[in-house]
Amino acid sequence: MIECIDLTKYFGDFLAVDHINLMVDKGEVLALLGPNGAGKTTTVRMMTSILQPSSGTARLAGYDVVTEPEKVRAHVGVLTEQHGLYERMKGMEYLEFFGRVYHLSAEECRKRALDLMERFGLTDALDKRLGEYSKGMKQKLALVRAMLHNPPVLLLDEPTSAMDPLSAKQVRDAIIELQKGQRTFLITTHNLTEAQLLADRIAIIRHGRIIANGTFNELVQQFVGQPMMELRINGQLNGLGRELSDIVTVQSAGINWLRYQVEDAQVTNPLVLRRLLTLGVEVVTLSPVTQTLEDVYLQVVKEDETNGN
Repeated sequence: MIECIDLTKYFGDFLAVDHINLMVDKGEVLALLGPNGAGKTTTVRMMTSILQPSSGTARLAGYDVVTEPEKVRAHVGVLTEQHGLYERMKGMEYLEFFGRVYHLSAEECRKRALDLMERFGLTDALDKRLGEYSKGMKQKLALVRAMLHNPPVLLLDEPTSAMDPLSAKQVRDAIIELQKGQRTFLITTHNLTEAQLLADRIAIIRHGRIIANGTFNELVQQFVGQPMMELRINGQLNGLGRELSDIVTVQSAGINWLRYQVEDAQVTNPLVLRRLLTLGVEVVTLSPVTQTLEDVYLQVVKEDETNGN
């Protein structure tokens, strides 16, 4: 549903997007992560036929972004960083306007608008002017606009920014529900917890290049390494790491805890526990250390910097 092949964009002599290759299948959620200025917004603008690529190609829902821009826009819903809301209009007036842009019948537009406004808790704001909306309400209305024509592909730039926790959950729940209906999403976000929760695959962009791309587990394996275990005991370590050195290599330690990596926990952990039992050490917990997308992201960026990029 989303296909980018060597997608490239120059602004004068500045290379903003550098030969990006991305594939997103039907029903997948791809999170595109990266620092400000990395090229995320430029990439999305090329995907929506707002900017023309300098070279390379992109197809969304089967349509070429250069030769078939009207078909691309008809099959893609877009939430941009700047919503462009007409603040003197009322909520329903605004959606009816875009319904006409998308060639929806008045009846179909109103039904979809009411369903979406109810889903996002905006029913009471239908007859309010947009200038009276809070930032979170404006964000949700812009998301309703992006979904109004029932597109198979949605490109969402920071979909839950400026939202309170309840509103953000409503949006995440809607994305999960729509994904079950085989909608395809590309989401740009700085909220790594949210990206880890929603995304099937994660791509990290820096200086206009994709520097990592895969599932969360694939990226953990590639950039963070083997699973980490944490052992906590009753009392102080007192050199316990040396007693375990023939079984594991301690990566870090505190007063009463230590961490080590394992290739196969089912083999290593029983050996560790038997040694501790022999030594008379009282174990409080032995558990895996939860890896987060933040751990992965920071390691990916660190390795890219180390490589001089």
